Amino acid sequence: MTGRMLTMIAVCIVGLTLCCVGGLAAVTGVAVSCGAGLGGSGGDIVRYDAEQRGNAARIAAVGARRGIPVRGWVIAVAAAIQESGLRNLGDLGAANDHDSLGLFQQRPSQGWGTPQQLLNPEYAAGAFYDALLRVPGWQALPLTRAAQAVQRSAYPDAYAKWEADATALAAAAVPGRATDGGLTGCTGSGWTRPVDAAIVSPFRGPGRPSHDGVDLGAGRGTPIRAAAAGVVITVRCNAHRTDGSPYSCDIDGDPQTVRGCGWYAEIAHPDGTVTRYCHLQHQPAVAVGDPVTAGQPIGVVGSSGHSSGPHLHFETHTGRPASPANAVNPVAFMSARGVNLTAPCNGTRVCIEVGET
Repeated sequence: MTGRMLTMIAVCIVGLTLCCVGGLAAVTGVAVSCGAGLGGSGGDIVRYDAEQRGNAARIAAVGARRGIPVRGWVIAVAAAIQESGLRNLGDLGAANDHDSLGLFQQRPSQGWGTPQQLLNPEYAAGAFYDALLRVPGWQALPLTRAAQAVQRSAYPDAYAKWEADATALAAAAVPGRATDGGLTGCTGSGWTRPVDAAIVSPFRGPGRPSHDGVDLGAGRGTPIRAAAAGVVITVRCNAHRTDGSPYSCDIDGDPQTVRGCGWYAEIAHPDGTVTRYCHLQHQPAVAVGDPVTAGQPIGVVGSSGHSSGPHLHFETHTGRPASPANAVNPVAFMSARGVNLTAPCNGTRVCIEVGET
C-alpha cells in the first residue's frame, strides 16, 4: 500500500481511540475491542459514513453466507479499512498503486481477478476469504498476522489498529450473529467469554475442592480468546510427572500420572485482576509483555498437563500474582462483568467431567 492510501485513510477516518464502559482504553498500551450492539457502548462507528458501513456490511454478509467463522469477518473488515478506508476504489490514474483496485486493493496482475471482478465488493470479499482460509491456523493468529498473510502489505503492522473498529462494524452489520458471542461478545465493561462452550467441571466443586477455575468443554483446536484487554504476564509450560520428573507440554497429559497446567498464559487486566488459561495445545500465540484486546485469540484448546481430555481450564483472580488465595469463581466474576459462562451443552456433545486440579 502506498502513501496515497495512508493519506486517504487519515482524511476519511479520524481518531483511533475506542473506549468501553469502565475506562479500559485509558490504560496506556492496551487496546480494547468491543463489539457494537453487544450490550455496551462498543466501538465508535459514527465516524464511518453510509458508504463505509455499507461496504463493511457486504464483507460481513459474504462471510456469513459462506459459513466463515466470525473472526474472519473482523479480519476482512480490518484489512479493508487499512487498504481502502472501506471505499470501493477504482483506477486513480497516476495516483494508483500499481493496478490495485477495490476494497482490498487487490491486483489483477497478481491473479486476484479481473478489474471488473475486483470492483465488485462481494467478489473481492470472497477472494479475500478464499486466501484467508488457506492460511494455516488463521483463527488463532493475531489479526495483523492473519491479514498480512493474505495481503502481504508493505505496512504489515498497520492492520492491528483497526481491530476494534472492524469488530464494531461487523457486529453492527450482522446483529443476529453479534449477540451469540460469535464476535468478541464484548460487554459494556469490555469482557467476553474465552471460548463458547459449556462448563463441564465447576469451581471448587464437592469432589474437587482445590479446582480453582472452571473447565469449559471446547473441542481440540478451538481458538481461545482473551477475556478482556490487558497485558500478558505469564507464558509457561507447567507439566511434570507425579515423581517430579519433567513432562512435555507438546503432547497430551494424563490425569493419573501428570501434574500441572500444561501450556498456559496469564493476562493482567487494568482493574487489577488476572485471568489464567490452561491446557493449551501448543505454546500460546502471545508472549510476556504483549498487549491484548478483548476477544483476541491467544492460543488453541488442547489437553496438555494434568488433563483427561481437550478443554479450557479458566481461572479468575482478584490480584497479582494469581494464586489459590485470590482465585474466585469465574461464573460470578464474569457475571459481574456482564458475561454468562453457563451456556448449555451443545446438543451434539455429551457433557462429561474432564479437567485439571
